[in-house]
Amino acid sequence: MKKLIIFIQLLAAGIASQAQEDVYPAKAYAGKLYITNGTIHVGNGQVIENGTIEVENGKIVQVGAGVTVPAGGKVVDVKGKQVYPGLILPVTDLGLKEISNGVRGSNDYSELGEYNNSIRSIVAYNTDSKIINTLKANGILLAGVTPQGGTISGSSSVVQLDAWNWEDAAYKMDNGMHLNMPTFISRPSRFAAFFGIPQSQTDPTKDALKKIDEIKTLFRQAKGYLQETTHKETNLKFEALNALFSKKQKLFVHASQVKQMLIAIDFVKEFGFDVVIVGGSECFQIADLLKQYNIAVILGDEHALPATEDDDIDQPFKTPAMLQKAGVLFALNDEHGESRYRNLPFNAGTAAAYGLTKEQALQAITLNSAKILGVDDKTGSLEAGKDANIVVSEGDILDMRTSIIVHAFIQGREVSLENKQKQLYDRYMYKYDLK
Repeated sequence: MKKLIIFIQLLAAGIASQAQEDVYPAKAYAGKLYITNGTIHVGNGQVIENGTIEVENGKIVQVGAGVTVPAGGKVVDVKGKQVYPGLILPVTDLGLKEISNGVRGSNDYSELGEYNNSIRSIVAYNTDSKIINTLKANGILLAGVTPQGGTISGSSSVVQLDAWNWEDAAYKMDNGMHLNMPTFISRPSRFAAFFGIPQSQTDPTKDALKKIDEIKTLFRQAKGYLQETTHKETNLKFEALNALFSKKQKLFVHASQVKQMLIAIDFVKEFGFDVVIVGGSECFQIADLLKQYNIAVILGDEHALPATEDDDIDQPFKTPAMLQKAGVLFALNDEHGESRYRNLPFNAGTAAAYGLTKEQALQAITLNSAKILGVDDKTGSLEAGKDANIVVSEGDILDMRTSIIVHAFIQGREVSLENKQKQLYDRYMYKYDLK
């Protein structure tokens, strides 16, 4: 009996640690809302000084400098502040992994097996993750929740970050299928020689080509299966690829090496898939090819070392500007395990310091991300007809010195910016009489 009581106490403590009980999703706001007197960064390159956004029932009605504000509507005066579209984190394990390399019970981001075509990340998304609220406090209001592991990881979904459960959070379900490209290069571990760990003697190129033949065979078999009018037996793995062939879903190819990306181009040629490169550290070398085949890129961490010894030391910083010049649709991401993705706007700030304009850098974490994820009809810019996903900052959202988020709206609802880190800050400010 004593053991049972201890188990129940530990279970309760574990559940409590996952939640943040004093932060609630905002209730829907019905009626008119006016955000006035701010500098509005529309997200498509346009900037409106002293502008107003009119919102009704969660949708943007109009944006401009001459919008009339009638009596009776809810007004949020943001004079002297900067107004932006909600930022979008395009590829992440947010809500699937709570503690990096930590408690197994808090992680649900990877499935066993190589080909998990039928896996859907949305049903595992945990809206009570403490990390979510730290992102909202940095202006990130939407995310592409993505499974990991295996050769084909499964389907990602876009979520909004203020919800009671995954059904409420779902913004666009199953928008992308994720494939992890095999490596063509064997890079020894930095600790291998020190610890005497033997290195693999196999040919990585030969192994990679064998795996690629396996992937192509799967796609060819699925294509033949889906062209049949009737089936003797239902094949769930093939059925799960139907959206790829009908172009209701994009193929997100996780690849950094040029050879890997050339194989992704082969997928476009043979199967007609809509392909997105994720990672793409060497994509600047074939930017013209990516443009030719209409392949978008989601770049990995901006604050990273170069991929190879031959690259310029600042190559990760200036790759976005090179893609912009080549006309490639691209978005920025933040995959950093320690900062847990909240530095997304500052990655864009670095890109702005290395060749992009500030509005282009903003677009790389708003409208471009929305286009790649297939939600640009609903979000990504502050335009009439779109959801009122809006962030208000004291200063430049791309500059960590002045990016202080004071208001955030998701579908017109003003959401809480409270989070565990802010609570800890306030706690010790109070303890030492510093408030």
